[in-house]
Amino acid sequence: MLWPAPDLGAGFERGVWAEQAGFDDLWLADAEGLQDPIALAAALGVATTRVRLCTGVVPVFNRPPAVLATGVVAAEQRAPGRFVLGLGASTSNMVDRWYGLPYAQPLTRVRETVALLRQIFAGEKTNFAGNTLRSQGFSLREPPSAPVPIFLGAIGPKMLQLAGEVADGVVLNDFTPVDRLAWALEQIDIGAQRRGRRAEDLEIVKRRAVLVTENAEEERTALEYFRQHLAFYGSAAAYQQIMLQLGYRDAVAEVRAGYAVRDRKRITAAISDELVRRIFMFGSITEWHARLREDYMSGVDTLIISPQAHDARGFAAAAEAFAAVSFQPRA
Repeated sequence: MLWPAPDLGAGFERGVWAEQAGFDDLWLADAEGLQDPIALAAALGVATTRVRLCTGVVPVFNRPPAVLATGVVAAEQRAPGRFVLGLGASTSNMVDRWYGLPYAQPLTRVRETVALLRQIFAGEKTNFAGNTLRSQGFSLREPPSAPVPIFLGAIGPKMLQLAGEVADGVVLNDFTPVDRLAWALEQIDIGAQRRGRRAEDLEIVKRRAVLVTENAEEERTALEYFRQHLAFYGSAAAYQQIMLQLGYRDAVAEVRAGYAVRDRKRITAAISDELVRRIFMFGSITEWHARLREDYMSGVDTLIISPQAHDARGFAAAAEAFAAVSFQPRA
């Protein structure tokens, strides 16, 4: 996963390097004021020849599907057959607060976005009237040169089931720890069966936030880093719901109370070491390799390595460490 932030060395040039280093995919984030992932995919499409270019993930509220489709075509035509459109509902914090757009009926909006995009990518003139979207008479001047797979970012049961029903793949993240993978696959399968297929007919993708440590002091630093990460996620109702589903009711109550009075220390204190270690993994390269193989054995097809680093040196070290390893996915 690229993270084209200033001074991180994790943008376009790192993407070109990643193909040369043997990575199969490049995943491009749409978050935190980073470069637009579809525009970046178009640039990387010209500079690469083999690697898949995947958005991970674009919020469905940011762009009307017709506008989104024109950007996808611009990127896909520069990487024929190598573009994957990852979509997600995002959160009200991002959509409403950052972008100033209404955040309503996210499940319906995702479903309708996928349906309308399928219509547009097929070269049809739109005739769509849903609960959250409508489009009449729009068509692409040039359709994609190859079918565009649509993956959905999902954590909760309803979105996992929707992904199983309408998507080509599902993107999980660290909030689906390995002990929840079987449950997640069950939810995906419920949705898949609505379409006469099974979970194994979709590509199961998981993003892994990677922080490599070499000693006890670095491990303590990593623990606090991810504790702050969880405190940030805890501000979003969607992630609070996931924490509740994982069994952390008392922690969520404290997080909510802390945010109500803007008490950062109280929020952070609510995030236990056990919760951090269950969601995130940090340790030596050897430990990481074992954990990633465990993900594969539990039903993941594709792992996204997302180095967590404060500078270009740290990002490069993590990326280069994983470039040297070849994993054998599940049969």
